[in-house]
Amino acid sequence: MKRKSTQNVLLRAAREGGFFTRLSFLVMGAGCIRCRQYARGLLYLLTQIGFFFFFRDFALQYLRKFGTLGTETQRKVWNETLQIYQRFPGDNSMLILLYSVLSLAVTALFLYLWYANIRDAWNGQTRLAQGKPVSSLRNDLHSLTHERFHVTLLSMPMLTLVLFTLLPILFMILIAFTNFDADHQPPGNLFTWVGLTNVTDIFLGNAVKTRTFFGLLGWTVVWAILATFTNYILGMLLAVAINSKPVKLKQVWRTCFIIAIAIPQFVSLLLISRALEPAGAVNVLLQKLGLIDAPLPFLLNPMLARITVVVINMWIGIPYTMMTFSGVLMNIPSELYESAEIDGAGPFRRFVSITLPYMLFVTAPATITTFVSNFNNFNVIYLLTAGGPFSLDYYQAGKTDLLVTWLYKLTVNRNDYSLASTIGIFIFLIVGSCSLLVYNRTSAVKKEDQFQ
Repeated sequence: MKRKSTQNVLLRAAREGGFFTRLSFLVMGAGCIRCRQYARGLLYLLTQIGFFFFFRDFALQYLRKFGTLGTETQRKVWNETLQIYQRFPGDNSMLILLYSVLSLAVTALFLYLWYANIRDAWNGQTRLAQGKPVSSLRNDLHSLTHERFHVTLLSMPMLTLVLFTLLPILFMILIAFTNFDADHQPPGNLFTWVGLTNVTDIFLGNAVKTRTFFGLLGWTVVWAILATFTNYILGMLLAVAINSKPVKLKQVWRTCFIIAIAIPQFVSLLLISRALEPAGAVNVLLQKLGLIDAPLPFLLNPMLARITVVVINMWIGIPYTMMTFSGVLMNIPSELYESAEIDGAGPFRRFVSITLPYMLFVTAPATITTFVSNFNNFNVIYLLTAGGPFSLDYYQAGKTDLLVTWLYKLTVNRNDYSLASTIGIFIFLIVGSCSLLVYNRTSAVKKEDQFQ
């Protein structure tokens, strides 16, 4: 509908518009100036002039090379006269791709402003023909601070979202269709477009990469489910137990668990990692107590390492979920419990009928966020095991690596940016689609105005 409306405005302005309205197609702001909207027209004109110089002096030189990502490599040539090597910079594929994306984004913004200029010119012409006054700059500013204040309020967040989220995502997506790796480092070695080669390597072309991707994907899903729901269930039960009436010294118990999260997480994880080594404090203590004869490979055995990271994550995460559920429990109306108790409902029945539905309703969106966070949980895995133990069956990965830690290793250790970008796209698609699907099915969304 919006696209059709845009086409109608452009067609009507071209067919029925006056001279200055039609001139707005070539000279932005002409129609607004004709309607005595001088400030608006001048801003449109300055925008067109600024974009002209931006496109001529900056964007054009990169967009010309966007199809090849550069052909001239950096080189050194011996100068017989000076008896030295002279360096010629050549092209830079990274800058060509980056600035091309930026130029396309600026061009898209300019095209929108170009359309807005024609729309304003047409609307101004129509209002003058009907004998109605056109909007002045003062009226526009008043509207942006009153009736359309939401536009003013959201403009800066939207700009920030585009600059620091959408454009980097687009850049990452484009990198996935190149051969940007350790052997193609600009400006000495340019990279170029390779189409779907990286995608086919993951699924069909390279057996090791295929095995690595699906192996880590399976473990990532298992980890995200276990890390989320063990903390969720145990944190909920702990909160219910602490907040129950028979329990005394509730503040003391809460404080004990808060202390566990008061220490910076990376410090705790590094200390635990050292303690779980074969010569670490845990193995030494168990041997001195006579419980084991040889050190346990907490971080060296693949299965035991995976169990260890899940258990350690419970120790770190349960206090957070306990505090969240404690806040939810404090906001459940006591009248509900009193009515249920009068009706003869026991503790279990009150929990199932009142406490659990209320907590599920309130915490469902946060649980989805937690699942996404655990799917991309870098700290716990990398600081505890660094993805180890390393496996020859995998490509640059270990048995406890998640997709996100594998992505990190591909970029930092291997400089395989194209493959890492491809992995990042799949992570985005998996997490984004699953999150939206589950979130839209939660009671918090479906019954937002019904729950009391």
